[in-house]
Amino acid sequence: MEKNKRIRAEQGSSNVFADLDLPHAEQELLKARLTLQIYKIIKDRGIRQPHVSALMRNRAGMFSVERLMEFLTHLRQDVEITVRPTRKEHGKVSVVGAA
Repeated sequence: MEKNKRIRAEQGSSNVFADLDLPHAEQELLKARLTLQIYKIIKDRGIRQPHVSALMRNRAGMFSVERLMEFLTHLRQDVEITVRPTRKEHGKVSVVGAA
């Protein structure tokens, strides 16, 4: 292997799916963030259900955003969607988990 070989890197955006030019990047990022919240709750509570095993293996693409929000509500979580104006050219989607 060559020593001192430089690796070129670029600053990415806050959405890896968009950086990779994947279709429906905002939706995929939303699903990933919802899945992370579900994973954290399941891990904290020690819940092991076959129905959520796909989530534990990071298979969020198998579920719709609606289904992921349904999982959260069944786990006794409130899901709040806030819509507000932005100063940027395009809005963004984010998931904020409770501490």
